[in-house]
Amino acid sequence: MNSFIKNLDLHAQGSWLPIVMSLLLLIYALFMPKKEIGWREFYVTFGIVGYFAWISDSLLGEMIDLVDFGNPEFAGIGEFLSYSLIPSSLSVIYLNYFEKSNKWKLTIIFTIISILIEWGMRSVGYMKVHGWSFFISIPLYFVVFAFLLPFHRKLIKCKQD
Repeated sequence: MNSFIKNLDLHAQGSWLPIVMSLLLLIYALFMPKKEIGWREFYVTFGIVGYFAWISDSLLGEMIDLVDFGNPEFAGIGEFLSYSLIPSSLSVIYLNYFEKSNKWKLTIIFTIISILIEWGMRSVGYMKVHGWSFFISIPLYFVVFAFLLPFHRKLIKCKQD
């Protein structure tokens, strides 16, 4: 039991921020009035975005070692929630409000939200960078919200008989 508690990495500096952000975003995503997506799209988006978030964590955090979350030796609960819930929840919320008429406004808003979350994790000492930069994050978030998520939405909105 002690090793389980230790592996949660609850004592990592700033681990409270990803835990709180993850839970707040998940609760909002679950209980927000569904406008532009239904539960099917919610389910598909949550899984696909979560999968790609974990792939990026494996590549950028583990293999290339550009960033560490909490203890670099293992993935604690903060890192787990950061990659499992934050990107997926933000994506679902974005797609729920996404319309062609507000695409650029939402893209800018969600890019800023993502930057603020990353900045917060850096500020509290939970995210430690080794070559990663906001000059990489900003265009990456912008491309995800401006192009990848609208394309994803188009794919999952296809009617099937």
